[in-house]
Amino acid sequence: MDKVADQLEQKWQSRLLNDCPHQSIATRNSITRWLLGDNVERYDTLLPNQLGIARQAMDYRYRILQQRYLGVGPEQAYRNLTTRLGSLVILRNKIRTWVSLSRDRQRAVVDVLQEVIQELLNSDRYIQKQIARIAQCTSDTHLRNSLLLTTIEEYCLRPIRNQPLLVYRFVNYLRRSGRGGMTHVPEGEMVRLVSESVTPEDVETSVSLLDRQAIADYQDAQIWEEQQTLRVSVRREFEAYLEENLGSEAAQWLRLYLQGQSQEAIASALGLPIQKVYRLREKISYHAIRIFSIKAKPELVTTWLEISLHEHNLGLTPMQWQEYWQNLTPQQQQLIEQLKTGRALESIAKDLNLKYNQAVGEWSKLYLEAQAIRGSS
Repeated sequence: MDKVADQLEQKWQSRLLNDCPHQSIATRNSITRWLLGDNVERYDTLLPNQLGIARQAMDYRYRILQQRYLGVGPEQAYRNLTTRLGSLVILRNKIRTWVSLSRDRQRAVVDVLQEVIQELLNSDRYIQKQIARIAQCTSDTHLRNSLLLTTIEEYCLRPIRNQPLLVYRFVNYLRRSGRGGMTHVPEGEMVRLVSESVTPEDVETSVSLLDRQAIADYQDAQIWEEQQTLRVSVRREFEAYLEENLGSEAAQWLRLYLQGQSQEAIASALGLPIQKVYRLREKISYHAIRIFSIKAKPELVTTWLEISLHEHNLGLTPMQWQEYWQNLTPQQQQLIEQLKTGRALESIAKDLNLKYNQAVGEWSKLYLEAQAIRGSS
């Protein structure tokens, strides 16, 4: 193992020991191997910005694992996955529209989502490779489940042409199932995941029905790498902005938050009362959406803070979002709907017969109203 890989391994071993002292040494070693990947020699050949992207990707996967799957029972972990993927508004709306037009109108969103996940497990080349990779990292069934669910979530949420990859997989699923209709997910039975499937018996003969051409996988990977490069660039700009406008504590908060630290852990690291850290988070959120993101990349910043319009409904719960939506004027609802499609605010302003500054002000007001609802809960 080369020097850079040694440093990365030591860093992750130390972090896992600190975050998960109750986990066994074998578990921590397996997680480290999984995070580093097969080709550890490549780290020594990466440029500084490329190594930064690789570190960020590992941090992102670890954050997903820690928050929703590590040490969680298989049924609850699977529910966490379907809840997370089901929270994608654009996907949920597509599924509901399709169900309403199909013959089987009694199916719920989660039923369809389970079928798409099962298709990924059975047929997607990337997921098949990850299943084999996970089997090499650990023989522990529960850990295999956790690592696979983490992999599925990260893969499904990759941004491809401003939409989660899962949306495209759902469209492919519809094309496949168009003639035969929906397959049946047995009632009361969780979709079979890793335990039996981590080492599939017929990997050699499996054919991908979702990724019909190898070039599709290559293009997805290239687009994802471009997105990651852009994220690093915007993060650095935002960090510099916070340092200049809110002080070093705000910049430190951002760095710790992007490492997956909880607000309590951030308060401890910064030596601040938890109430002050929460106020600092709200200030950062305000600046992110009202000032900085207008000049940079709003979808990236708000995704970091888990208050994005596309994926998180501005951080509101489903009940809060419904109440919020009902109180909007038709013009405000149109503004929100257009923003969700990924259109530029300047273009939306023209359609609504608003000046650009008026549209910016209206969007800022809508965001702050949502955050007021969020903060009052």
